[in-house]
Amino acid sequence: MRRADRLFQIVQHLRGGRLTTARQLSERLEVSERTIYRDIADLIGAGVPIDGEAGIGYLMREGFDLPPMMFSKDEIVALVAGARLIRAWGGTEMARAAQEALVKIESVLPPSARDHSRQVQIHAFAPPQINDDYRRRLDELERAVEARTKLVIDYEDAAGETTRRTIRPLGLWYWGRVWTMVGWCELRKDFRMFRLDRINTMKATDRFAHEPDKSLTEFYRQMELDGHRQPQ
Repeated sequence: MRRADRLFQIVQHLRGGRLTTARQLSERLEVSERTIYRDIADLIGAGVPIDGEAGIGYLMREGFDLPPMMFSKDEIVALVAGARLIRAWGGTEMARAAQEALVKIESVLPPSARDHSRQVQIHAFAPPQINDDYRRRLDELERAVEARTKLVIDYEDAAGETTRRTIRPLGLWYWGRVWTMVGWCELRKDFRMFRLDRINTMKATDRFAHEPDKSLTEFYRQMELDGHRQPQ
């Protein structure tokens, strides 16, 4: 790996406020820790806002950005394939954003890489159930998760029974065939996963405050302890 590429990778690993040690960087980039220390010192000298010290770790303060990056061929395939999947299976706004992302990706690529992106033969097509109503509902769920807005839903379980529940939506998961919402169910007083195609009605109500014991982090922790959960 060229030194310029290695410096770029170090910045990428440090951005976003993630504390990273020199050992972790050396293992990822396959160089010595001494080399990492030298590279970080050079980056700091060049004005990159990196905080930290040897033996503890490093992180980069928010607000620092780099010029447009160059993608490898594998990265181009991953980006194009991912955008096509979201365009086919995502909500209306997700699909529109995915299409715009594809256009922007092509606009920053040199001609040879642009040709490669157009030759990626990985495609996705929406099944009949991904109709306009389904896409709009997915957008509504995404907005509710972001805004921390409670939802009152009429939900049909696997046995065909319908219950009305108040949910704190925490995240959206895609399982290859269906989308599910992860949320805190105030009826069951526990985390639940709800299939989007079984939500008959949905209405946004008031906002909810973050509570650690009802958060997505706690859900993941319980998943690790209890094993894999399935949607109801």
